[in-house]
Formats: sequence, C-alpha cells, structure tokens
Amino acid sequence: MFFHVKINKFDYLCENLNDNEMKRLLSVLMVASILLSTSCKNTKTSSADDSPKNVVLMIGDGMGVAQVYSLLLVSENPTSFMRFPYSGYAITRSFSNEITDSAAAGTAIATGHKTRNHMVGMTADSVAVPSLLSLMSGRGKKTGVVVTCHASQATPAAFLAHNEDRKKHEEIAAEIANNEDLDVLFAGGKRHFNERKDNGDLLEVMRDSDWSVYDSLPQVKGDERRVAVIAGRKNLPKAPVRGEFLPDATRKALEILSTNDEGFFLMVEGSQIDEACHANDSAYLIEEMKDFDKTINVVLDFAEKNPNTLVIVTADHETGGLTIIDPEGKYTKTEFKFSTRSHSPTFAPVFAFGPGAANFSGIIDNSDIMGKILEIVK
Repeated sequence: MFFHVKINKFDYLCENLNDNEMKRLLSVLMVASILLSTSCKNTKTSSADDSPKNVVLMIGDGMGVAQVYSLLLVSENPTSFMRFPYSGYAITRSFSNEITDSAAAGTAIATGHKTRNHMVGMTADSVAVPSLLSLMSGRGKKTGVVVTCHASQATPAAFLAHNEDRKKHEEIAAEIANNEDLDVLFAGGKRHFNERKDNGDLLEVMRDSDWSVYDSLPQVKGDERRVAVIAGRKNLPKAPVRGEFLPDATRKALEILSTNDEGFFLMVEGSQIDEACHANDSAYLIEEMKDFDKTINVVLDFAEKNPNTLVIVTADHETGGLTIIDPEGKYTKTEFKFSTRSHSPTFAPVFAFGPGAANFSGIIDNSDIMGKILEIVK
C-alpha cells in the first residue's frame, strides 16, 4: 500500500509539471540513478571479477607518510607510489601501547590480532594464532618471504613463527626451519641457523626436508620445490652496498611462485628503512626508499601482466618522527628533521593495486588488513 501511494503521488506530480520542469526532474532522476549505481558498485567487497588469485603484501618497516614523500622529493621520475589507484591510512597502535614495535605491528598485519609489544604470532594472552601466510598455504597457494634483515627478525617472524619474545632468534629460526607452509625464503641472519648455542645446524634440517638452501641468488635454479637463500650472517648490507638483492630476490620469488596453478602469497619487506630512521640518517633513508621503490615497481610490473594479482604496500609503523621543513620559514627549502630515534604513533600509509584494491582505501586498523585479504581472495 505504501509503495502504491508513493507511485500515485509521483504520477500526480508529473501530471502537474510543465515541459521544462519535467526535463529538469528527469535529469535529476537520471543523475541520482547513476550515483546510486556507482555507490552500490563501490561498496561491494568482492565478486568473481575482483577476487585475486595472487597476493603480494609489501611492508616498508618504519615507513611513514614523510618517508614516502622524501622519495618524491629526490626523484626525477614518478615514484612507484604514484601507480596505485587506491590509498589510505592504517592505525598502528598495539594491544599494550599507543606506540607499537615491529613485532606487535607485524603480528597485527600477519594474523589480524592485536598483541603486546615484543610478541610475534601470538595474541596478547600468549595464544599462538595462524598467520595469513599459513592460511594461504592451507588454500593451496605457494608462499614466500623476502626481506633484507634476519629471517628471524620481527616482521618475518610474525608471519612464520610464534613467540612471546621477538629477541629469541634461535627459537624463532628453529620454527622457521620447520615451517611446512613456507616455500620460498630469501633473507639474512644465517648465524641463527648454523651458529647456535645448541650446536645444531638448521640449514641441514631444511635440506633434509627437501629445501634447496643457497648462499646467494645466482645459485637458485628456479625449478626447486622449496628454496631458501640465506645471504648474510646478520642483516644484509645497507643499500646500495648490497646491490639489487631486494628487487632481484622479489623478481625471482615471483617467478618461482607463479608456477603454482592455485596462486601464491608473497610478503616482501623493505626492512632497513627502519634502521635508517632509527639512526636519523637521511642519506641512508633515501637509499633504502629508492631500493624499496625499485622493488615495488618489479611487483607492479608483474601485476600489470598478471591482472589476477592484488598488491598491497603498507608499513608496520613510522620511525624517527620525520618531518620535512624549511628551516628558514620562507617556503623555499626543504630539510629533513627527525624528532626521535624511536617509533611514533602516526598513521601508516596503505596503497593498493589490482582486484579488490578498493577495499583498502580510507582509514583502517592494521589488524583489519588480513581479514580484508582473506575475504576477497579466491
């Protein structure tokens, strides 16, 4: 009855309008129809057409908005960040602190659970929870991790292990060596695998579990079932001393993982952006941002050729309290100023490209990233 009354009122209105008024009314209705249709499309979370088969999650450790902009200031060409059609911000606070550390932030991104600073792969109540990498493996996808720090460092550990203390590197390395969900690992930190207090050699444990373990990328053949390159005793050298390890390792990981018919999940970390900002070293920061920028372009080039690939770039937190100012206040110069040698509580940027990318725009919590990925992935 209600609908019938509304139609009758509309009919009555139309009968009492002149031609010009009728044209204006129809124009308004047409625009409203288009806007409503567009709105409905934009609020969809997934469909058969926007469900990615592959996911690449890239984390710039310590990379805040100012760090991203610092790259733009020194780049003659558009940066990789300009290629993303969607962007937003992530809230980074941990369960225990307004200012997170990499362990808690990495865990929030990897598992969807807020936890206490220093904890990896566990809830705040010390309950081990599965990571996005493990869940993707359970869906038949190949998985990989590429970093320039120790394999047992906080961010990779959040995806590969479970521990109440991020500094228990040997325990974390042992869990990584026995992780059945991981297929590709390119990292540093060899000493935690074969210079251990228990005198064990985890690299041999991995070889006994069908891993091909190498010291450098050129040794990788590409047809191995599971492959690890532990390229340094500690962290890899800073950029540009380490050369093209991060972009080359990421390219190699994409090549290996993309042979899987069910798709893949790859986590790539620009690990030493954080180190540069802890040191308040702007030159070091720029080199690390350039290296991460090259790596993002490698991934975006792959995604453009493989449009079933979702790419997300974010950060675990900001480091250094970086601001970019004109010291003379005349709006003519730029100078980098760090306000701390620790982390800050500011937003982490989020960039997204590919099917389902619209789901990562706006302001979200870092613990929402995993759930959004799982919701839209085939």
